[in-house]
Amino acid sequence: MLAEKVLEGDLKAASQLMRALEEGEGWAFRELSKLIPHTGGAHVVGITGPPGAGKSTLVDRLIEVLRGRGKEVGVVLVDPTSPFTGGAILGDRARMQRHSSDRGVFIRSLATRGETGGLSLSAWGVLEVMDALGKEYILFETIGVGQDEIEAHHAADTEVVLLTPAQGDDLQMLKAGLFETGHIFVLNKADLEGAERMEGLLRAALAMRTEGDWTPPVVLTQAHRGVGVEELLERIEQHRAFLERKGLRGEGRRRRLRRGFEKILEHLLR
Repeated sequence: MLAEKVLEGDLKAASQLMRALEEGEGWAFRELSKLIPHTGGAHVVGITGPPGAGKSTLVDRLIEVLRGRGKEVGVVLVDPTSPFTGGAILGDRARMQRHSSDRGVFIRSLATRGETGGLSLSAWGVLEVMDALGKEYILFETIGVGQDEIEAHHAADTEVVLLTPAQGDDLQMLKAGLFETGHIFVLNKADLEGAERMEGLLRAALAMRTEGDWTPPVVLTQAHRGVGVEELLERIEQHRAFLERKGLRGEGRRRRLRRGFEKILEHLLR
Protein backbone atom coordinates (compact mmCIF):
# COMPACT_ATOMS: atom_id res chain seq x y z
CA MET A 1 0.00 0.00 0.00
CA LEU A 2 2.74 2.45 0.98
CA ALA A 3 4.77 1.48 -2.07
CA GLU A 4 1.95 2.53 -4.40
CA LYS A 5 1.64 5.90 -2.67
CA VAL A 6 5.40 6.47 -2.86
CA LEU A 7 5.31 5.86 -6.62
CA GLU A 8 2.55 8.49 -6.82
CA GLY A 9 4.88 10.99 -5.12
CA ASP A 10 3.26 10.89 -1.67
CA LEU A 11 5.91 12.39 0.64
CA LYS A 12 4.08 11.38 3.82
CA ALA A 13 3.99 7.74 2.69
CA ALA A 14 7.69 7.94 1.81
CA SER A 15 8.48 9.27 5.29
CA GLN A 16 6.47 6.49 6.93
CA LEU A 17 8.25 3.82 4.91
CA MET A 18 11.66 5.32 5.64
CA ARG A 19 10.87 5.38 9.36
CA ALA A 20 9.81 1.73 9.28
CA LEU A 21 13.00 0.80 7.42
CA GLU A 22 15.03 2.61 10.06
CA GLU A 23 13.22 0.63 12.76
CA GLY A 24 13.99 -2.62 10.90
CA GLU A 25 10.35 -3.61 10.37
CA GLY A 26 10.05 -6.75 8.22
CA TRP A 27 6.95 -5.49 6.38
CA ALA A 28 8.86 -2.37 5.33
CA PHE A 29 11.42 -4.47 3.47
CA ARG A 30 8.58 -6.21 1.64
CA GLU A 31 7.17 -2.83 0.61
CA LEU A 32 10.65 -1.81 -0.49
CA SER A 33 10.87 -4.85 -2.78
CA LYS A 34 7.81 -3.54 -4.66
CA LEU A 35 9.66 -0.30 -5.40
CA ILE A 36 12.86 -1.83 -6.77
CA PRO A 37 11.51 -2.46 -10.31
CA HIS A 38 10.65 1.25 -10.52
CA THR A 39 14.06 2.59 -9.45
CA GLY A 40 17.30 3.25 -11.28
CA GLY A 41 16.59 6.69 -12.70
CA ALA A 42 18.46 8.74 -10.09
CA HIS A 43 22.16 9.53 -10.12
CA VAL A 44 23.46 8.76 -6.63
CA VAL A 45 26.37 10.87 -5.40
CA GLY A 46 28.20 9.88 -2.22
CA ILE A 47 30.02 12.56 -0.23
CA THR A 48 32.54 10.93 2.08
CA GLY A 49 35.76 11.74 3.87
CA PRO A 50 37.30 12.34 7.30
CA PRO A 51 35.46 14.21 10.08
CA GLY A 52 35.62 17.98 9.88
CA ALA A 53 36.29 18.14 6.15
CA GLY A 54 33.12 20.18 5.50
CA LYS A 55 30.85 17.52 4.01
CA SER A 56 27.60 19.02 5.28
CA THR A 57 28.44 22.50 4.03
CA LEU A 58 29.35 21.10 0.62
CA VAL A 59 26.12 19.10 0.37
CA ASP A 60 24.15 22.23 1.29
CA ARG A 61 25.85 24.16 -1.53
CA LEU A 62 25.32 21.33 -4.03
CA ILE A 63 21.59 21.35 -3.24
CA GLU A 64 21.55 25.07 -3.97
CA VAL A 65 23.25 24.67 -7.35
CA LEU A 66 21.14 21.68 -8.40
CA ARG A 67 17.89 23.43 -7.49
CA GLY A 68 19.08 26.45 -9.44
CA ARG A 69 19.16 24.14 -12.46
CA GLY A 70 15.66 22.86 -11.72
CA LYS A 71 16.71 19.39 -10.55
CA GLU A 72 14.71 17.33 -8.05
CA VAL A 73 17.04 16.43 -5.19
CA GLY A 74 16.98 13.77 -2.48
CA VAL A 75 19.39 14.05 0.43
CA VAL A 76 20.33 11.31 2.90
CA LEU A 77 22.40 12.38 5.89
CA VAL A 78 23.90 9.74 8.16
CA ASP A 79 24.41 11.24 11.61
CA PRO A 80 25.92 9.84 14.81
CA THR A 81 23.50 8.00 17.06
CA SER A 82 22.33 9.73 20.22
CA PRO A 83 23.45 7.74 23.30
CA PHE A 84 20.19 8.75 25.03
CA THR A 85 17.42 8.25 22.46
CA GLY A 86 19.09 6.05 19.83
CA GLY A 87 18.08 8.58 17.18
CA ALA A 88 20.19 10.74 14.94
CA ILE A 89 21.99 13.79 16.29
CA LEU A 90 20.73 16.15 13.61
CA GLY A 91 23.69 18.47 13.30
CA ASP A 92 23.84 18.04 9.53
CA ARG A 93 20.16 18.65 8.88
CA ALA A 94 20.18 21.77 11.06
CA ARG A 95 22.61 23.35 8.59
CA MET A 96 20.15 22.80 5.72
CA GLN A 97 17.00 24.38 7.14
CA ARG A 98 16.90 26.91 4.31
CA HIS A 99 15.87 24.08 1.96
CA SER A 100 13.15 22.69 4.26
CA SER A 101 10.28 24.56 2.57
CA ASP A 102 11.39 23.56 -0.95
CA ARG A 103 9.19 20.71 -2.21
CA GLY A 104 11.85 19.86 -4.77
CA VAL A 105 14.18 18.78 -1.96
CA PHE A 106 13.61 15.78 0.32
CA ILE A 107 16.06 15.58 3.23
CA ARG A 108 16.26 12.57 5.53
CA SER A 109 18.61 12.18 8.50
CA LEU A 110 19.41 8.67 9.70
CA ALA A 111 21.17 7.43 12.82
CA THR A 112 24.13 5.07 12.43
CA ARG A 113 22.62 2.62 14.95
CA GLY A 114 26.08 1.19 15.56
CA GLU A 115 26.81 0.49 11.89
CA THR A 116 30.37 1.11 10.72
CA GLY A 117 31.65 2.03 7.28
CA GLY A 118 29.95 5.42 7.02
CA LEU A 119 26.39 4.26 6.20
CA SER A 120 23.58 2.95 8.37
CA LEU A 121 21.58 -0.18 7.55
CA SER A 122 18.43 1.75 6.64
CA ALA A 123 20.36 4.09 4.30
CA TRP A 124 20.37 1.39 1.61
CA GLY A 125 16.58 1.22 1.56
CA VAL A 126 16.08 4.96 1.93
CA LEU A 127 18.17 5.57 -1.20
CA GLU A 128 15.78 3.37 -3.17
CA VAL A 129 12.71 5.15 -1.74
CA MET A 130 14.20 8.49 -2.80
CA ASP A 131 14.76 7.05 -6.28
CA ALA A 132 11.18 5.77 -6.46
CA LEU A 133 9.95 9.27 -5.59
CA GLY A 134 11.50 10.47 -8.84
CA LYS A 135 14.47 12.39 -7.49
CA GLU A 136 16.96 13.09 -10.28
CA TYR A 137 19.93 13.42 -7.96
CA ILE A 138 20.38 11.76 -4.59
CA LEU A 139 23.17 13.12 -2.42
CA PHE A 140 24.18 11.08 0.60
CA GLU A 141 26.63 12.16 3.22
CA THR A 142 28.38 9.55 5.31
CA ILE A 143 29.56 10.05 8.86
CA GLY A 144 33.26 10.90 9.07
CA VAL A 145 35.19 7.90 7.79
CA GLY A 146 38.77 6.66 7.72
CA GLN A 147 40.83 5.01 5.04
CA ASP A 148 39.27 1.53 5.21
CA GLU A 149 35.60 2.48 5.55
CA ILE A 150 34.33 2.44 1.98
CA GLU A 151 30.59 1.69 2.12
CA ALA A 152 30.04 4.82 0.05
CA HIS A 153 31.77 3.11 -2.87
CA HIS A 154 29.16 0.33 -2.84
CA ALA A 155 26.26 2.79 -2.69
CA ALA A 156 27.23 5.58 -5.10
CA ASP A 157 27.28 6.01 -8.86
CA THR A 158 29.79 8.81 -8.27
CA GLU A 159 31.87 8.86 -5.09
CA VAL A 160 33.23 12.23 -4.02
CA VAL A 161 36.04 12.12 -1.46
CA LEU A 162 36.40 15.31 0.53
CA LEU A 163 39.77 16.24 2.02
CA THR A 164 41.38 19.35 3.50
CA PRO A 165 44.95 20.65 3.56
CA ALA A 166 45.21 19.15 7.06
CA GLN A 167 45.07 15.65 5.55
CA GLY A 168 48.35 16.18 3.66
CA ASP A 169 50.39 14.01 6.01
CA ASP A 170 47.77 11.25 5.86
CA LEU A 171 47.75 10.82 2.08
CA GLN A 172 49.76 7.59 2.17
CA MET A 173 47.32 6.14 4.71
CA LEU A 174 44.32 7.15 2.61
CA LYS A 175 45.66 5.07 -0.28
CA ALA A 176 44.56 1.97 1.62
CA GLY A 177 40.88 2.64 0.93
CA LEU A 178 39.20 5.93 0.04
CA PHE A 179 42.03 6.89 -2.25
CA GLU A 180 41.50 3.76 -4.36
CA THR A 181 37.72 4.05 -4.69
CA GLY A 182 36.96 7.76 -5.11
CA HIS A 183 35.84 9.07 -8.50
CA ILE A 184 36.31 12.77 -7.70
CA PHE A 185 38.54 14.33 -5.05
CA VAL A 186 37.64 17.65 -3.48
CA LEU A 187 40.19 19.70 -1.61
CA ASN A 188 37.96 21.81 0.60
CA LYS A 189 39.04 24.80 2.69
CA ALA A 190 41.44 25.52 -0.16
CA ASP A 191 42.14 28.97 1.24
CA LEU A 192 44.06 27.45 4.18
CA GLU A 193 47.81 27.11 4.42
CA GLY A 194 49.13 23.94 2.83
CA ALA A 195 46.44 23.72 0.15
CA GLU A 196 48.87 24.13 -2.75
CA ARG A 197 51.13 21.39 -1.41
CA MET A 198 48.18 19.04 -0.84
CA GLU A 199 46.85 19.70 -4.33
CA GLY A 200 50.23 18.79 -5.83
CA LEU A 201 50.41 15.56 -3.83
CA LEU A 202 46.89 14.57 -4.85
CA ARG A 203 47.36 15.28 -8.54
CA ALA A 204 50.68 13.43 -8.69
CA ALA A 205 49.25 10.38 -6.96
CA LEU A 206 46.00 10.30 -8.96
CA ALA A 207 47.84 10.61 -12.28
CA MET A 208 49.03 7.04 -11.71
CA ARG A 209 45.52 5.74 -11.01
CA THR A 210 42.98 5.06 -13.73
CA GLU A 211 39.63 3.30 -13.66
CA GLY A 212 38.56 2.35 -17.16
CA ASP A 213 40.16 5.46 -18.67
CA TRP A 214 38.77 7.68 -15.92
CA THR A 215 41.41 9.72 -14.08
CA PRO A 216 39.89 11.17 -10.90
CA PRO A 217 40.00 14.98 -11.02
CA VAL A 218 40.86 17.27 -8.12
CA VAL A 219 38.48 20.16 -7.44
CA LEU A 220 39.40 22.99 -5.09
CA THR A 221 36.52 24.39 -3.06
CA GLN A 222 35.70 26.78 -0.26
CA ALA A 223 32.31 25.33 0.52
CA HIS A 224 31.40 27.92 3.15
CA ARG A 225 31.61 30.59 0.42
CA GLY A 226 30.27 28.46 -2.44
CA VAL A 227 33.58 28.64 -4.30
CA GLY A 228 34.24 25.71 -6.65
CA VAL A 229 30.82 24.07 -6.22
CA GLU A 230 29.74 24.74 -9.82
CA GLU A 231 32.96 23.12 -11.04
CA LEU A 232 32.36 20.12 -8.79
CA LEU A 233 28.89 19.60 -10.28
CA GLU A 234 30.40 19.79 -13.77
CA ARG A 235 32.85 17.05 -12.80
CA ILE A 236 30.00 14.93 -11.45
CA GLU A 237 28.16 15.38 -14.76
CA GLN A 238 31.33 14.42 -16.64
CA HIS A 239 31.63 11.22 -14.62
CA ARG A 240 27.96 10.43 -15.25
CA ALA A 241 28.50 10.93 -19.00
CA PHE A 242 31.61 8.73 -18.82
CA LEU A 243 29.62 5.90 -17.19
CA GLU A 244 26.93 6.14 -19.86
CA ARG A 245 29.48 6.27 -22.69
CA LYS A 246 31.24 3.15 -21.39
CA GLY A 247 28.02 1.26 -20.72
CA LEU A 248 28.68 1.33 -16.95
CA ARG A 249 25.62 3.37 -15.93
CA GLY A 250 24.03 0.39 -14.13
CA GLU A 251 27.14 -0.76 -12.26
CA GLY A 252 26.59 1.57 -9.32
CA ARG A 253 22.97 0.46 -8.97
CA ARG A 254 23.94 -3.21 -9.10
CA ARG A 255 26.56 -2.66 -6.39
CA ARG A 256 24.02 -0.72 -4.34
CA LEU A 257 21.29 -3.37 -4.58
CA ARG A 258 23.68 -6.24 -3.91
CA ARG A 259 25.25 -4.58 -0.87
CA GLY A 260 21.88 -3.43 0.43
CA PHE A 261 20.48 -6.96 0.12
CA GLU A 262 23.44 -8.37 2.02
CA LYS A 263 23.07 -5.82 4.83
CA ILE A 264 19.30 -6.34 5.15
CA LEU A 265 19.64 -10.14 5.06
CA GLU A 266 22.32 -10.00 7.74
CA HIS A 267 20.07 -7.79 9.89
CA LEU A 268 17.01 -10.05 9.52
CA LEU A 269 19.01 -13.20 10.26
CA ARG A 270 20.61 -11.63 13.30
